[in-house]
Amino acid sequence: MNEEENKSTDSHADDLLQLVSFKLGSEEFAIDILNIQEIIRTVEVTTVPRAPQFVEGVINLRGKVIPIIDLRKRFGLPSIENTKNTRIVVVDFDNKVVGLVVDGVSEVLRLPASTIEPPPPMLAGIDSDYISGVGKLDDRLLIMLDISRVLSQEESAALSF
Repeated sequence: MNEEENKSTDSHADDLLQLVSFKLGSEEFAIDILNIQEIIRTVEVTTVPRAPQFVEGVINLRGKVIPIIDLRKRFGLPSIENTKNTRIVVVDFDNKVVGLVVDGVSEVLRLPASTIEPPPPMLAGIDSDYISGVGKLDDRLLIMLDISRVLSQEESAALSF
């Protein structure tokens, strides 16, 4: 079997991941589009007493109350004021619907699975537990966020409002 045939039999080399990329500070992150329900503009958030510091509060999204997590605070990045680009990415997280506040959503893109490498031990000051890999796209690096690891089991249970 020549090298070209060998490549075509490797199913992972041809897999395309569909991702939504977003910004947090100067870093660009991506989440698998299958985990995303929708992307909305920021709305007024109702604070919840004694919630973890990274939980902004809750919103009413078409009759459903969902917790809102500020990813900047969760990752230990400095807080900034919301801008016209700030968005809430609504994800299905551990059978819960959760909104993630991000600085801005960049685009929906397709990335070959073969271009994703395992995460380095420490990346941009963010604990690598949250990161499933780093995708290479032209001259950009995308930090692949594993939303199932953004919160611990205890934190996830605490979000049951």
